[in-house]
Amino acid sequence: MGTRYNSLEELRRKKALLKQDVSEMENLLTFQNAKESLSAMTNGFTDQFLKEETEPDGEKKVALNTNAIVKQISDTVTGNILNKNTLYNIAKSDAGMNVVENAIKLGAVTFVGNYAKKSFYNSSWKKKIIGIALIYVAPFVLKFLRKKLEDYQQKKTTSSLEQLI
Repeated sequence: MGTRYNSLEELRRKKALLKQDVSEMENLLTFQNAKESLSAMTNGFTDQFLKEETEPDGEKKVALNTNAIVKQISDTVTGNILNKNTLYNIAKSDAGMNVVENAIKLGAVTFVGNYAKKSFYNSSWKKKIIGIALIYVAPFVLKFLRKKLEDYQQKKTTSSLEQLI
C-alpha cells in the first residue's frame, strides 16, 4: 500500500515537493492571485475575459476585459443568430410562416386603424364616414371574405383529393 523509498533523503525531497504542491493549492484557493485562481478553477475559460491592472499605489487588481466580452458576444450573435441557413430554416418552418403571417396581419390592422382614426377626426364629413365605416363595417367585411376564402380553399382541396382517388 505504501511506496517504498531507498533513502531518508529521497523521502524528504518528496515531502518538500508535496508541501510545495499543497502551498500552491492553498494560494489558488485563497485567491492571493485572483486571475490565476479563476483560471485554474475554470480551466482557462476566464483568461480572455479578465485582465490585471496595477493601481497607482502598486496593488494589482483584476478587472473585466470588456472589449473581449463584447467581441465574444458579437461573434456569437453574428455566427449563430444571423446565419443565412438559420434565417432560411426559420422562414421555411411552420413557426416561421406563422410569425410572418401574424406580422402581416398586425401591420395591416395597424395601418387600417391609423387611417381610420385620422379619417374619423378629420373635419370633412366624407372622411368621417370613411373612418366610421372602417371602424364598424370593415371587421364584418373581412370576416365574410375570410369565410368565403376558406370555403373556396376547402372545395379546391376536396376536388383535388377526389381527382387523386
